[in-house]
Amino acid sequence: MSFWPGSTTQSRIGHSSVPQADGPFLMQEIAISQKFDNDHSAMDAALRIARLGQGYVEPNPCVGALLTNDDGQLLAAGWHQKFGGPHAEAMAIEQAGTRAQGATLYVTLEPCAHYGKTPPCADAVIAAGVKRVVIATPDPAPHTSGQGIAKLSAAGIDVNVGICQSEADRLIAPFKMLFVEQRPWVHAKWAMTLDGKIATNTGSSQWITNERSRGIVHLLRGRMDAILVGINTALADDPLLTPRPPGPRTPTRIVLDRQLRLSRSSKLANTAKETPVLVVTSPEVPSTRQQPLLDLGVKILPLLTSPLESQSTLKPLLLELGRRRMTNLLVEGGAHILGTFHDEGFVDEVHCFIAPKIVGGDRARTAVGGRGGESMPDVPLLDDVEWQILGSDAYLHGFTHR
Repeated sequence: MSFWPGSTTQSRIGHSSVPQADGPFLMQEIAISQKFDNDHSAMDAALRIARLGQGYVEPNPCVGALLTNDDGQLLAAGWHQKFGGPHAEAMAIEQAGTRAQGATLYVTLEPCAHYGKTPPCADAVIAAGVKRVVIATPDPAPHTSGQGIAKLSAAGIDVNVGICQSEADRLIAPFKMLFVEQRPWVHAKWAMTLDGKIATNTGSSQWITNERSRGIVHLLRGRMDAILVGINTALADDPLLTPRPPGPRTPTRIVLDRQLRLSRSSKLANTAKETPVLVVTSPEVPSTRQQPLLDLGVKILPLLTSPLESQSTLKPLLLELGRRRMTNLLVEGGAHILGTFHDEGFVDEVHCFIAPKIVGGDRARTAVGGRGGESMPDVPLLDDVEWQILGSDAYLHGFTHR
């Protein structure tokens, strides 16, 4: 069954990036199937619970946990619900109480073995008397990887690692990117016509897709740390770039604007005191041109020191966003920005909305610009591709090949 509002039962919902329905609905569905036949079915349920944390737990990873008895009967369930809050294992153990003694714990990520905002989960598992722990994937964070598994094994607990590992790795990919590569996970999103156009030859682009597609975009925005566009999109569309209604996160709105052309009368500038706006510009822009935007609450980052086509521009920006602990970045284009991110290998996940319209025209812009690929056989397919029908529109979701 799908847990995305508006989806069809034939749709296969994504592993790590699609907005999810509320917790009680999913917990009710799991409660109906309280007995698990094998480790895989139990871990699959733990992964579905874990996804409820998307947008709430970052920069932490999403984690789900289940406790069962020897017959596979569900005893308790938990997931990491918010940053700084209890971890999934601790939540499940607290629910189970004394029933955790001798139980099997299914957890999507290796239990932590260090003190952070909460005590080590590995210690809680040992103290609860859990006899078997099934882990989907080890923790990729360098400061703790493998330590939880070692601690549990040293305590005499039977530890099994690798059940549903590919699904779990996909779920925590943004967390891993932040901790290992020190940059956000980049989502590329665009809406286009059937012939691949994002605007007509006059620049008209609103609206390409239907309300259901736009509703999904707002759900997606609501769990991002930042949303990025180029100055041409900001000038042409005068967008707000906010999730409506608000989601679990308030994304910073980022504009790449070398010459600092963003208008003081723009929607972005005039809402900067309510919702953060960061304009990335050249250090050569004089302070007198910056001040009017600064007075409106816009933040200025003088980082664009080379042509946008150069990787030396994008990588420092992404590292700076990583330093600010931004886990998920949504790049909404237009074609030049999307093409640059694609050419330099900084697109991790794709969200493409397709409307059954044909615009035509040699001058009408395609969705992704830049240099592009040269040989069709060398252009890789996206991984884990999913399609969803949204009325007359189609939504494609997938991951770039690594």
